[in-house]
Amino acid sequence: MVSNASALGRSGIQDWLLLRASAILIAFYIFYLFSFIALTDMLTYDVWSGFFALEFTKVFTLLTLFSILVHGWIGMWQVLTDYVKGLTIRLILQLVIVITLFSYAIYGTVVLWGV
Repeated sequence: MVSNASALGRSGIQDWLLLRASAILIAFYIFYLFSFIALTDMLTYDVWSGFFALEFTKVFTLLTLFSILVHGWIGMWQVLTDYVKGLTIRLILQLVIVITLFSYAIYGTVVLWGV
């Protein structure tokens, strides 16, 4: 069996399950947002900020953000391993993507929780 150092020990079925689970969570979040928008009479800044002040909304938004990042990482990893054959270039691109996704996670957490 060939071991890929950049795969972080995942198998194909784990990637498949992570992609499906993250996609389902993202779909639920979109439904949650659209339901709020549809059921709100007048959508103002105060109503919108009150909605995002709820603990449930903050946690759900953070889980969705991490799901998007996991989804993006697996997708980019698959594309890079399929189409970038040079190991050095692929590892550099993967490092850039990991740093970018990690910075998105930090920035999204700070924005959401106001740390």
